Amino acid sequence: MTLVRVQGELALAGLSDQALRVRAVEAAALYDGEALAAVTRAYMLTASRKGARTSRKTLDAYALAVRDFVPWARENGVQLLRPGRRDGGRYVAWLQTRASQGNGRAGRLSAATVAQYVAGTRALYRALRWAGATDAQPFENAHVPPDPTPGIVRNPPYGPEVDAALTHCEPRLAALLLLCAHAGLRVGEALGLLGGDFSPSASQPNRVTVRGKGGRVRTVPLGRRVRAALAALPPAAPDARLFEWNYAQATYRMGKAFRAAGHGDVWRGFHAARKHSGTRLYRATKDFTRVGLFLGHASVDTTRRYVAVPEDDVMGEVEDF
Repeated sequence: MTLVRVQGELALAGLSDQALRVRAVEAAALYDGEALAAVTRAYMLTASRKGARTSRKTLDAYALAVRDFVPWARENGVQLLRPGRRDGGRYVAWLQTRASQGNGRAGRLSAATVAQYVAGTRALYRALRWAGATDAQPFENAHVPPDPTPGIVRNPPYGPEVDAALTHCEPRLAALLLLCAHAGLRVGEALGLLGGDFSPSASQPNRVTVRGKGGRVRTVPLGRRVRAALAALPPAAPDARLFEWNYAQATYRMGKAFRAAGHGDVWRGFHAARKHSGTRLYRATKDFTRVGLFLGHASVDTTRRYVAVPEDDVMGEVEDF
């Protein structure tokens, strides 16, 4: 999200109550998806639980959901400010039966994608209530069934593909992949690193300070290969970004490297690289708590979804039961 967009949405939130209500009502009456996405982002940045610390990824995902829901509402006769009590359930059912588009693969949308779209439309209606445009809550009783397949199965960690792809990465791209696959950083955390985030102290030369989700700050140890990859880059000023790419640019470059390594069909984004790191650390420590601290998770329950544990992991322990 650009600074200009953020400033525009903060300005939207700064309107008087009457002006904001008029803007939201007009956008809803015209089924203006872009304007409604802007109202939703303004609400998220200034009135949601996380406020201005809401991640760019969440803001973009919710905006995408709004732009998806608004045309559906128009085509299905849903009045955005006066929806029927069953319209939320109708939209969820449509998402669950809709063929996926734009990803080159046939099939229905995943349960995770459906849940993300519904979360975005719920945020839209929170934003419309915040703007004083409606009191409607059409998704209050809309149920999104969870996917019975564990996330670690749907999107498992990378294995040898990481080292294969590294041979096709230029130095900066290699450093980014290792920060995710060995240091366990989220790609957004890695892309946001500044030169000053790396400890200059002789007592802590192998660590980086990471600003994570929800504004949480943690210190992450860097292994030998990560340090070597970072040392190969030109020094960055303390207030200069280590990477000048945005998420889409980094994803394009990494996907290209995976394809060059013959693993284009395996490339699933940076999240599987982070799971690669968590899985390797768990195998070394057998301790979900330590892995969770390393990955920056608020709950060990989240960590369990990042670690691929073999089905016979306790075979040795039960052998002599």
